[in-house]
Amino acid sequence: MTSDAPTFLAQFIRHPLTTGAVLPSGPTLARDITAAVPRVGHPLVVELGPGTGAFTRTIQERLAGRGHHLAVELNPTFATGLTRRHPTIEVVRADAATLGELLAERQMVSADVVISGLPWAAFPAGRQRAILDAVVGSLGAGGVFTTFAYRHALPTRPARRFHSLLTRAFDEVTVGRTVWTNLPPALVYHCRRPLHLDPWQAGRPSASSQPA
Repeated sequence: MTSDAPTFLAQFIRHPLTTGAVLPSGPTLARDITAAVPRVGHPLVVELGPGTGAFTRTIQERLAGRGHHLAVELNPTFATGLTRRHPTIEVVRADAATLGELLAERQMVSADVVISGLPWAAFPAGRQRAILDAVVGSLGAGGVFTTFAYRHALPTRPARRFHSLLTRAFDEVTVGRTVWTNLPPALVYHCRRPLHLDPWQAGRPSASSQPA
């Protein structure tokens, strides 16, 4: 994390709304958010907003050469660095909201796991909906979506709105432990069984726990 900190800070200063943090995530958070990546089979794992690769390394360790790892990064500096560090994964410089088109171009039907490092609390409502809609539409019926939130930001309106969107987009949303050693402290949302039928409309309540 130390070696990546200057790059991350520089990109935060230049693009605060799309970078969303001043430091890359730590190893404990990386292990929690990548726990859904299967250790068997050949899954398609999509990583949104990988940044300097804090989660990328752990995804690669869990895959151990299996499956396909598609990293979608909009920031050109991050995308170039990620390609150089991880030549075996497919890095594409694109908007996360175009995930459906990216999979279609590659003749990939659906993702098994989507892992997001995007700064959801920094996005306006329309942006949150557009990206989450792309995620839901790109997951298979048994697909899993994981993302994280900073503990201090949970009471803010954008963070509360995003959590509400998650509970309408997935049949099950569980909240992991708080990783107090992360800077800043963060927790992981584990989302299962995507609701492909108009997730933005009020429907039956979804199973959801509260942050611990």
